[in-house]
Amino acid sequence: MQLKDIDKKRYRQHLNKIIVAFIVLFLILALVFGQTFIALFASESANSDNFWFNFSGVILALVTSLSIINKYKTHSFMTEVLYVWQLKQQINFIYRKLKTVKTQAFTDNDINALIILSFYYKACRQLYLLDDNTITLSSLTREENTLLEFIQAHHLTINSDDYSPQLIKNV
Repeated sequence: MQLKDIDKKRYRQHLNKIIVAFIVLFLILALVFGQTFIALFASESANSDNFWFNFSGVILALVTSLSIINKYKTHSFMTEVLYVWQLKQQINFIYRKLKTVKTQAFTDNDINALIILSFYYKACRQLYLLDDNTITLSSLTREENTLLEFIQAHHLTINSDDYSPQLIKNV
């Protein structure tokens, strides 16, 4: 995965529109499916409990809404949102093995581990800035500076563009 420049304003606008559309679609479908199930299958008794019909409508609405989002995830309107979602996935994959990666990078001088760390820090910075998460930027900057000092002290050339998901699988 390569890091891309994303227009923050466009990303936020598209994300907000997608969230609102998903919520509206989900609510409408849940009501329609729930009421349809009740109309088709509920008994006429005054004490009938329609919980399971409504619950089934909610589940079917969720599955339908997610299927629609999945179908249109490659649409140009979703480009930035999909990229950020994939970026978050990569960050999570790396985070799960971050302790091992840091050990390999700083103790074993493993080039691949250094590439992974470089990508991780740049990806986190991009994500934090896109999501206005400035609280953790100072600690991220310290981590990045430690990595850069290590790379310079060992006269290495590391490029985060060399990162691929296969590198983290091999850790």
